[in-house]
Amino acid sequence: MEREIARVLENEEIAKDTYRILLKASIAKQMQPGQFVNLAIDTFFLRRPISICEVIDDQHFVMVYKVVGDGTKALSKLQAGDALDVFGPLGHGYPIEANEKEVLLIGGGVGVPPLYELAKRYRAINTHVSVVLGFNDQDAVFYEDEFKRLGCTVVIATMDGSYGIKGTVMDAIDAMNIKTEFVCSCGPLPMLKAVEARYHRGYISFESRMACGMGACMACIAKDKQEADLYHRICKEGPVFPLGKVAFEWI
Repeated sequence: MEREIARVLENEEIAKDTYRILLKASIAKQMQPGQFVNLAIDTFFLRRPISICEVIDDQHFVMVYKVVGDGTKALSKLQAGDALDVFGPLGHGYPIEANEKEVLLIGGGVGVPPLYELAKRYRAINTHVSVVLGFNDQDAVFYEDEFKRLGCTVVIATMDGSYGIKGTVMDAIDAMNIKTEFVCSCGPLPMLKAVEARYHRGYISFESRMACGMGACMACIAKDKQEADLYHRICKEGPVFPLGKVAFEWI
């Protein structure tokens, strides 16, 4: 990991309150799917953790983020040519299980972006990838076509039924009769709980409030599901963990 002043090349809205930012930075060559970076935004004390969506090459990477507060609103105002202080890559990402012939990726909302680079890596080794993405409504849907261009089978679920299958990602999986047993998932806790209740092989990525992003401040601690006295830092040992490893309760 290292700190670098990245150059903004693009920053555009791709769905309702959702932006895609393309950055030029040499740390791109270190990035793995599921990792994140911490961004220093002018006038804000704490850095903002944003997941890595795609590694274009050794000098360029993409993040997709949602405007949810003043910090990400300020981020959305950056234009091509602006500088952005980036620290990373941070955390542990998704291992690539080359022996798996089929992989099911399950994403919800802002949990979708880190799954894109993961899908790229699996498609590069000719693994069949099914992608099920959940959103609140049609206006929130993004990256459907991008996943399809990778050769993935893509299913969209919206809670209001305005696009794709009405309901949750689990409803969509049932509706499409998807039987793949190895899964990788990222999204809100209720979705991750539903994924872990059904599946036993694979990995999930947790979203958590973070401060330092390096495990020093102990602000994102979760209990181990099996060992009573074992704890994990979401930013350091995670954010990606094997299914069944971490309890759904933060300290």
